[in-house]
Amino acid sequence: MKEQYLNLMWDFMRQAGQIALKFYNDKQFTLKQDGSVLTQADQDISRLIHQKLDPLTQTGEHILVEEEDPQRGKYLDQQLLERTRFIWSVDPIDGTRLFSNHMPLFGISIGLIKEFVPWLGMVFFPVLDELFYANGARAYYIQHPFSERPQQQEIESVDLDISNQTLFLMSDTFFKNYQWSYDNCRFLVTACATINLCWPSIGRACGAMDQSHLWDFAGSWPIVQKAGLQLRHLKTGEVMDRLDARCFMADEHPWRLKDYYIVSSRRNYDILRNKIIPR
Repeated sequence: MKEQYLNLMWDFMRQAGQIALKFYNDKQFTLKQDGSVLTQADQDISRLIHQKLDPLTQTGEHILVEEEDPQRGKYLDQQLLERTRFIWSVDPIDGTRLFSNHMPLFGISIGLIKEFVPWLGMVFFPVLDELFYANGARAYYIQHPFSERPQQQEIESVDLDISNQTLFLMSDTFFKNYQWSYDNCRFLVTACATINLCWPSIGRACGAMDQSHLWDFAGSWPIVQKAGLQLRHLKTGEVMDRLDARCFMADEHPWRLKDYYIVSSRRNYDILRNKIIPR
């Protein structure tokens, strides 16, 4: 069963990456009602994942929570989720605004949550030609994943020392509510949640802070865990290691986290939290 799902993910990523690159230089886009950007690549990749998962979702054991699905909010019910063994969550293009401006920092994400626990995940950055994935036991970083000579390395626990050399990754909404203490460590605003989660897992940053939708982090979630990092509530420090519908908004922004979370090692959580100053 696990191999079947991983093979599905690999095939999806290969095709989705081709779609993204096909439209990478396309200047056409539209704006959704919430002001976010929508491109043809989003729509085509969305159709692709529905085609891939339809045989599974029709069994009743699987559901798909996907950004471009207008009915995605119907699954945001804890009792319904408790009757569902497998929850897939997909972001066709994470960082669509960057994608629409022909910038390479965007990703495609797919995650599979089994009985509320993050299990399998895969994130592909087509222009960078980098892929991250977790197979339920281990996690890996691969350069040139769909070439004849992919370069793969296992992701191991990471716990960077924080200094003026290290970077902390933020979403583009950070400064609406917070300021940053500059005494050590600098920040980078990526506007791409999958970058924020995947890069710390290979030591490119000491952590990240975001208030994402489920589809933004479902693919990265098991990868982060295999790197010895966790998603911790900004204010309480509580670790989010299981899916809980009560953690998400349900109205205007279904499946968006109600609060900010820090991605970091346990040691660095307190250091980073103290550098984040409410306005």
